[in-house]
Amino acid sequence: MNTIEEIASVLKNTKSAMIFTHVRPDGDTLGSGMALHRALSLLGVRSEVLNEGEIPATFSFLPGMDEIVRKPSFPAEIHIAVDTSDVARLGQLETAFRTGRKITVNIDHHISNTRFAKYNFVRERASNCENIMELIGAMGIEITGDIASFLMLGMVTDSGGFSHSDVDGDTLRAAATARDGGADLHQIVYETMRRRSKPRAELYAETVSRLRYFLGDTLAVAVVPHAALEERGLGTEATEGIVDFALTVDCVEVSVCLLEMKRGQYKVSLRSKGKVDVNAIAKMFGGGGHTLASGCMLFGDPEEIMDRLRYAVYQHSGDL
Repeated sequence: MNTIEEIASVLKNTKSAMIFTHVRPDGDTLGSGMALHRALSLLGVRSEVLNEGEIPATFSFLPGMDEIVRKPSFPAEIHIAVDTSDVARLGQLETAFRTGRKITVNIDHHISNTRFAKYNFVRERASNCENIMELIGAMGIEITGDIASFLMLGMVTDSGGFSHSDVDGDTLRAAATARDGGADLHQIVYETMRRRSKPRAELYAETVSRLRYFLGDTLAVAVVPHAALEERGLGTEATEGIVDFALTVDCVEVSVCLLEMKRGQYKVSLRSKGKVDVNAIAKMFGGGGHTLASGCMLFGDPEEIMDRLRYAVYQHSGDL
């Protein structure tokens, strides 16, 4: 693995860069991408941030999110993937990332990262924005107000509002730096973790009221049918936070959310309190992430999928 100083040197000596974010973007990949984009601009490096799909409206409160594009608008010397554990997570942009003899860079915080670039910096932290902050510091760039806001976005959303067990002193020190730099912590927490439209509140209430419990109530599963989103005019981003709810139930050690993407295809989100490594479970199905938060995609009938997941959790549950 490369050092952050090596990657900083590479970026400081380039004239142009493309920054790639992962499919179904969250606050950490968008915050990482936009913070690095703003930092590079201060060095006179031309760059832009890419994502294959729509940017969730949840993040539109931060100025600049509308600058993210779906395909490159100019040839760049360097291609950078942020908060992306595997190149396939770039979706339709995977080909663009690999195209030509570009210098490729991978900056991530997932334990499951495959080191798919020429330059790789992977340090497991509560959020990838902590890695991006370290990189910006190594480039000698000041944390301006907009950079601070994008960094705080990633730290808040990927740490569950600084409540996850992988939050350490370094996370809080990074957050303090972002706050001192001008990030509005109150607004970011409210917009990303507390604010809900009435239709989203109804979806949330309906889904958690139908939680299924397995393995002596240590495993909880929520199912979100595509029709439940469609009838309320909601996008898939409206399901954010549902998987975390069951972990507030004292007997639950693992929480799963099955989001129906289309008939027979489910996006699976897994969360753990710490006794079960959900990254190991996700890897069984071609996914990955962190020991406490991971995901994968499964196909089939939801009851069959629940049976497969229940057995997988049982295999990794140890003394539960």
